[in-house]
Amino acid sequence: MIGFRIAQIERRIDRELVEKFKALPVANVSDCMSRMSGFGSRIRPLHRQGVLAGPAVTVRTRPGDNLMIHKALDIAAPGDVLVVEAGGDLSNSLMGELMLSHAIKRGLAGVVIDGAVRDLSWIREHDFPVFAAGVTHRGPYKDGPGEINMPISIDGTVVNPGDLVIGDDDGAVAIAIDEAEEIYAAAVKKHDAETRQLAAIEAGMNNRTWVDEALRKHGVL
Repeated sequence: MIGFRIAQIERRIDRELVEKFKALPVANVSDCMSRMSGFGSRIRPLHRQGVLAGPAVTVRTRPGDNLMIHKALDIAAPGDVLVVEAGGDLSNSLMGELMLSHAIKRGLAGVVIDGAVRDLSWIREHDFPVFAAGVTHRGPYKDGPGEINMPISIDGTVVNPGDLVIGDDDGAVAIAIDEAEEIYAAAVKKHDAETRQLAAIEAGMNNRTWVDEALRKHGVL
């Protein structure tokens, strides 16, 4: 029945590739996805420190209700990332200290919620990755509807169950399984190029001719 469905994850992103992505800044990965992907600027890291990386367990729920999030916590595998589409509504928190402690105990890699959380001081004291759109003290309802491991969308980014989800201080992004190898290779090149550019800046040898070249194309110079 639509609105009350629980599916299985048929494919998960390769664990070795997950580990490789942890070494790359999300900004470099995003640049290699044409700067058009990601969960938007509303979804921010709230935890003390630490990167997020793992396969997605997707949840769609009505705003303010966390029944299916509870179920997803119980069936997620160690290393999974809970990704919740909740309409961006901030009226009620969907997770707090109790649920996040359960997620840690089960070995999850983190959570991404297009909604609100609570117990912010507790979250800030821990390294468990929590990305959310906001904070409120008001608790959730537990009636449904909701769906687990179906395709979801947050700020235009589609997430399928098992897709790679990564996050750092700049935000979070999802990467389709079949595109992950290509994006990883491109992001490594991007990161290496920026590392060399930083070294050139430190040495006072950074090439800035591209600025005037760009302006000439617009008739400024």
